[in-house]
Amino acid sequence: QGQLVESGGGLVQARGSLRLSCVVSGYTFSAFGMGWFRQAPGKEREFAAAITQSGGRTYYADSVKGRFTISRDNRKNTVYLQMNSLEPEDTAVYYCARKRPFGTSRYHEAYEYDYWGQGTRVTVSS
Repeated sequence: QGQLVESGGGLVQARGSLRLSCVVSGYTFSAFGMGWFRQAPGKEREFAAAITQSGGRTYYADSVKGRFTISRDNRKNTVYLQMNSLEPEDTAVYYCARKRPFGTSRYHEAYEYDYWGQGTRVTVSS
């Protein structure tokens, strides 16, 4: 089965930056779109960003657009989430996920993803 391992989370002050990484193994990385979701304490998991197989299209939640950038390196089997201008509201566990290969183009929906990482925690202090 596929395995997704996130890293790069930590404690950062407001207006600071972090870059999250997700390393994939066990499947052909370049054949799948990828997404980042996040879940704050007491909140439902929500969409943050997604990218298509070749990296030609990206999608962002309104809450992160202009601050976060998703990218991928298919040679390294890695997807990234660059997070700038972080705010306390960005505090959450961030999850990397694989897009279902025969799903729809609804990249914002969690049900369109079939493999998930364990998550990496991001805490933004004020």
